[in-house]
Amino acid sequence: HDADGIIWPVPLAPYQVDVIPVNVADPPSRERAEAIYRALGEGGVEAVLDDRDERAGVKFKDADLIGFPYKLVIGPKGLKEGKAEVKSRRTGETQMLPLEGVAEALAARLREEAGAAS
Repeated sequence: HDADGIIWPVPLAPYQVDVIPVNVADPPSRERAEAIYRALGEGGVEAVLDDRDERAGVKFKDADLIGFPYKLVIGPKGLKEGKAEVKSRRTGETQMLPLEGVAEALAARLREEAGAAS
């Protein structure tokens, strides 16, 4: 853990990814977040869709407190660029990944991390 909350190893985490639409009132952001959430589930990733009507900062803080290994953030700016933000809880590393295939890329990363931990 750190000052922000727990840091779960991927194999032990109750959920591996927190999908966060920055603004649930923005239909494109919400719809893309829902589609990615479904794709993650179909790929065997245990994910949560944080579709609460809260400020983005509240959602980010809660994700850190709970300790999701990854946050996948969908916002209007990223949508315009065709990208999603993926942030590792353990390292703090943030990457902008193409929206197309982001679920598959994250699922592959999680499999690698789970394999490395065993």
